[in-house]
Amino acid sequence: MILLTPMPAGSARADSYNPILDKLEVMNKALGKIAEKYSVGIAQVPVAWAIAKGTLPIIGVTKVSHVEDAVKAANITLTADEVKELESVADSLELNVIRFWEKEMK
Repeated sequence: MILLTPMPAGSARADSYNPILDKLEVMNKALGKIAEKYSVGIAQVPVAWAIAKGTLPIIGVTKVSHVEDAVKAANITLTADEVKELESVADSLELNVIRFWEKEMK
């Protein structure tokens, strides 16, 4: 499991994420369980979730490994139960990391 460290104080990301690091750790555990099943990294699971929700995620890439990771994510087909499990964990944590410029997916 990846242990999260606080972001530098005073940044917009720190203001958004530092207060919920404990909740993000719980979410990472749920993501890790699914990542292990599909033999991918934790970061590929949210991308697979977005695809399972019928979206086409726009992923910023600056390295070949980012493209390779995107391909891995696109090759994961989450089950309805896995999608429901991830959403249930996020809901139970009252976890909402939507930033002001993002639209919520329903």
